[in-house]
Amino acid sequence: MIDVLAVSKQRGGRTLWEDLSFAVAPGEVVALTGPSGCGKSTLLDCVGHIDRVDSGTITIGGVDAGRSARRARLLRRDHIGYLFQDFGLVHDATVGANVDLARPTGRGRRRSTSTAAALEQVGLGGRSTHRTYELSGGEQQRVALARLLVKEPSVILADEPTSALDDGNAAMVLDRLEAFAADGAAVLIATHAPSVTARATRVVTLHDRRDRGAA
Repeated sequence: MIDVLAVSKQRGGRTLWEDLSFAVAPGEVVALTGPSGCGKSTLLDCVGHIDRVDSGTITIGGVDAGRSARRARLLRRDHIGYLFQDFGLVHDATVGANVDLARPTGRGRRRSTSTAAALEQVGLGGRSTHRTYELSGGEQQRVALARLLVKEPSVILADEPTSALDDGNAAMVLDRLEAFAADGAAVLIATHAPSVTARATRVVTLHDRRDRGAA
């Protein structure tokens, strides 16, 4: 589902990665590791078509957006879901409103999981009218997971999704990401956490090119 082929990227005059290739198939959870500054988050942004590589190609389900902003937007809308370290929620909106932001729209869309059902699945049943800022960090990440349940993306990109969580909530996040993969999603996680890499299907390691060779 994710195919990264011979990609290179420079940032601030420094090469982050060069001629990098890997793939993430449906059903896989792949951990993206490496020291701070090696470009893990930038690579996730490129895979998610938020940023662009300098050379090479990244395809999602065989689709290469190239330089088309419209095709990139459609890929993000139709195929890609995100899980961020800072949760990526609208803090003054309700829990239910945050979940509904991810709901697929448009004619011909299949009926997705209801907001109430998604919140029940992540242990937040009955909390839809609460404001996001009233929740703990672990609860906010559960809201972000509920958004993925509603969107049902074929690709999930997670940037350090457990770093701000206690052990219980971190384990719940990994359980849910594994469940998404079991349902056919391709999951790519940028992480420093050994507890995450230990549960991954495979690990892709980026090296800091200021000190070592290319990934």
